[in-house]
Amino acid sequence: MTRDIFLAGGCFWGTEHYFKQIEGVLNTEVGFANGHTTDHTYKEVYTDTTGYAETVRIEYDDAVVDLEFLLQMFFRAIDPTSLNKQGHDEGTRYRTGVYYTSEDDLPVIKKVFAEEQKKLDAPIAVEVEPLQCFYPADESHQDYLDKNPTGYCHLPVELFEFARKAKKGSL
Repeated sequence: MTRDIFLAGGCFWGTEHYFKQIEGVLNTEVGFANGHTTDHTYKEVYTDTTGYAETVRIEYDDAVVDLEFLLQMFFRAIDPTSLNKQGHDEGTRYRTGVYYTSEDDLPVIKKVFAEEQKKLDAPIAVEVEPLQCFYPADESHQDYLDKNPTGYCHLPVELFEFARKAKKGSL
């Protein structure tokens, strides 16, 4: 069975590329989630006035990889205590978030957050909300690092190799 989860992990180029490496992830799509305007172009979102977060829709096969594992991997790719900043990218559009489409996902999300919080000295700044809206970014942003292998990315290259090798139960 395929499922979706929407994750905001800073700049969506690297976040998408990271999750594409994980076995069981079937499709990814970058876009903008949970804003409050009808204008959602990259240029508008970049102003930090629309309320949108750069987000990746992750479609996965839950017979191969489950939500708990994907969220554990998410926490390895972000600074969960940083508010509106990941790497060199700053602004509300770069906030971290988990946006779910099924209430059934909430207990798993809460469990992983509780486990991750135990590892930290500061509170987790990742928002958890139901997905209100998601608008895909234009084609130039989709699979950006596949199209531009030397393009900007806030994530270290080693993290992509880690994602390729990671398996459920290995974290």
